[in-house]
This record gives sequence, C-alpha cells and structure tokens, in this order.
Amino acid sequence: MDIKANIIDSVGMDRTITRLAHEIIEHNKGSENIVLLGMRTRGEFLAKRIQEKIKSIDGKNPELGILDATLYRDDFRTRLKQPEVSVTDIAFDLTEKDVILIDDVLYTGRTVRSALDAIMDLGRPSTIQFCVLVDRGHKEMPISADYVGKNIPTSINEEVKVKMTEIDNEDAVHLVENIND
Repeated sequence: MDIKANIIDSVGMDRTITRLAHEIIEHNKGSENIVLLGMRTRGEFLAKRIQEKIKSIDGKNPELGILDATLYRDDFRTRLKQPEVSVTDIAFDLTEKDVILIDDVLYTGRTVRSALDAIMDLGRPSTIQFCVLVDRGHKEMPISADYVGKNIPTSINEEVKVKMTEIDNEDAVHLVENIND
C-alpha cells in the first residue's frame, strides 16, 4: 500500500475529536444521560479520547464500554477468513440511555449494522447515535453517522488508514492506494 495523501495529522485529530465531543454534548443537551461505546479496535481509543474531552468540557464523565460485534456480522463465516474475536466490555445498563456508538471509519455500514444488533441484545437504549472519525463512502446499508469528523470520498481501490498512538505510535489519517486489488 502506498500513501496517497496525509489527511489528518495529530493536531488535526485532536481538533476533530474536540469538535465531535462538543457536537455530542450540544445534540444531547449535556452529557448526563449518554454512554459511550467504542468499537474494537480503534473505536475504543477514539471513544476514550471523546470521553476525556466531554469530561473537560461538561464536567461529567460518561460511562465507557467496548463493543466487539464480530460475531454479529452477516459475513462472519464467508468473508472473514480468520476473524479476531475480542471481548465486549460493557459493565453498565444501556436501558434508557443515549448510546453513542463510536468507530474510526464508516465504509459499507455492515459493521455498524452488526453493532446495532449487539447493542439491542444488551438492553433497550433510549437512542443510539453513531459517531465516526472518517466517512469514506461506499455504503451498502442505509446507515449514516450522526457525528462525522471528516468526509473523505474514496475510490474502490483506495483505503483510509487511521493511526492512533495507543497502538500505532502516531496519530494520523492516511489515504492509501490498495495495490493488491
């Protein structure tokens, strides 16, 4: 894979996360009833950062859970050769909460659809809102994000790579050419 463009650097990522936190607080008229669910893997780190921003902005510390929706995917047995199944870690009740589902990239919408099924198995939230760092287009499901850090239209041969210091030792978003297709 060749990097075609550097879309967001570390300063831009921090600014984007701050804006997303403000939008979440504004839309929900505060953060009293919200809970954050980060999708494995980079969504969980993004959710933690949004949690920290909300705490610094609104003075509240919303509960944070980690969701792995791998087993709920409709292509679990066909497309994913050796799926990595991780643990879902949600130690609180979702009933009557405003759930903010957080992921790094929205592509086809299939992962989000599977996450919705997983959430409904865990409780009955008041609302489920979706926050994504990057929306790259190419949806196959009628799913859109309520909060979008950046829209990056891509071709089918391009991919968006999100890097986060927690696992990649840098904060960045790159547009890469997928030369294997």
